[in-house]
Amino acid sequence: MINDALAADYLKRAGHRLKALQVLLQEGSWADVVREAQELVEITLKGLLRACRIEVPRIHDVSPVLLQNREQLPPALLPQLEELVRISRSLRRDRELAFYGSEDLTPSEFYTSADAEQALAQARRVHETVSRALSGG
Repeated sequence: MINDALAADYLKRAGHRLKALQVLLQEGSWADVVREAQELVEITLKGLLRACRIEVPRIHDVSPVLLQNREQLPPALLPQLEELVRISRSLRRDRELAFYGSEDLTPSEFYTSADAEQALAQARRVHETVSRALSGG
């Protein structure tokens, strides 16, 4: 059974997260913006896969699945596919580090406003691109 409403729900919730990222940015919580931007990109791209009837893997970076199934993606999205893949891979690398840090790195001290602004811009780009492609625009 395929739940068509699930893909739409993913995109709707990702849109709500964009608003939350703005609040985190205003609060100066740079590491949290980076972490949440990754999650927003992940749920948006998983929504895309669901909408295209492609099995959604339980991994954080679905870019290999997008590339393997490019022929099933909306044609309007294909010119931006490499950019979406690059963004997903980039934010995936920071996922755990931005959340947990490490013995030699404290997230709140490591990430900057520029990192947060870039992550927010990337998340917005992915969400807008996927939403537009799925709405036929």
